Amino acid sequence: MSVRRVPVEQTSVVLILLAAFIILCIFLGVRIVPQSEKYVVERFGRLRSVLGPGINLIVPFLDRVAHKISILERQLPTASQDAITLDNVLVQVETSVFYRILQPEKTVYRIRDVDGAISTTVAGIVRSEIGRMELDQVQSNRAQLIASIKSSLVDAVEDWGIEVTRTEILDVNLDAATREAMLQQLNAERARRAQVTEAEGAKRAVELAADADLYAAEQAAKARRVQADAEAYATGVVAAAIAENGLEAAQYQVALKQIESIAAVAGSEGSQTVIVPASAAEAFGEAFRMLKGRG
Repeated sequence: MSVRRVPVEQTSVVLILLAAFIILCIFLGVRIVPQSEKYVVERFGRLRSVLGPGINLIVPFLDRVAHKISILERQLPTASQDAITLDNVLVQVETSVFYRILQPEKTVYRIRDVDGAISTTVAGIVRSEIGRMELDQVQSNRAQLIASIKSSLVDAVEDWGIEVTRTEILDVNLDAATREAMLQQLNAERARRAQVTEAEGAKRAVELAADADLYAAEQAAKARRVQADAEAYATGVVAAAIAENGLEAAQYQVALKQIESIAAVAGSEGSQTVIVPASAAEAFGEAFRMLKGRG
């Protein structure tokens, strides 16, 4: 019985083909996924798995990478849409949306144009939210409006495997007629505030003047009260002296007052001659007698 020998050339070809097949299997079966991407794998056209970043193995010739999805945050192009406020003012709102894909298997199999779908959804939400607000509220409560738009958008895109990270309202534009009307209203409001400020200033001035008059009257009353107290005190001293020394003390005080008055007249400018009445002379004599008597 003879053994058939395989030629060396044929053996080499088989080994080369086998090595090439193994290399091809490795090439097809090993997938290195970048950190910023996820791969969607299909088997016979059906979802098989989602490959995360790093080295992954799939079945060669059966599995294939059908979609390579970036998971980086994306920004939609700035969109502008018209909306009507609750007080029937037409505004043009410019918006921008930031999002990222978290579940690629939902994104690729449930929606075709992600950016277009999100833009359409944002336009509808913006019109709905602004339709509930007046123009002044749109201008002053922009943060609240942004939060409402984001909340509604998150609920709308939840089934698409998308996370909305941020929404922005870049600008709210008005037509020329509305801007002119608002400018006139603003000028009128400024004029009104100026008039109110002027009136309040005048009122304050009147109040301060009244306070000053009241203060002056109070000080005058205090002065009169002090003077009355002094006069009462002097009267009390005189009364006490009369009670203690009798009528002579009172007459002595009267005489002294008359002498002081005559001295004041004599000491005034332009006085050359002083006429002393008889009663004054008697007052001098009476005063001297009293002084002698006291001595």
